[in-house]
Amino acid sequence: MIIPYETLLGLDTETLNNVIKEYLLTQVEDGSFSEFNSQPLSGMIIQCKQALKTGELVVEYSEDDESIAIRHRQNIVNSK
Repeated sequence: MIIPYETLLGLDTETLNNVIKEYLLTQVEDGSFSEFNSQPLSGMIIQCKQALKTGELVVEYSEDDESIAIRHRQNIVNSK
């Protein structure tokens, strides 16, 4: 289930930032995000928030394992 952006705005800022940080770390681990060292973490969080706002990234809730994850919208569409 995709969590609407408007709902994300209701989250505590620290909670949303922690979800974004987890996403960024997974991107570094799998090699998808190579610019981790070239800019501060705060800048990357702002970029992710903008991508969430525009819909490029979405937050998906998995009912199967009761977890949330940030994904590229195109990967959600292609996987279903």
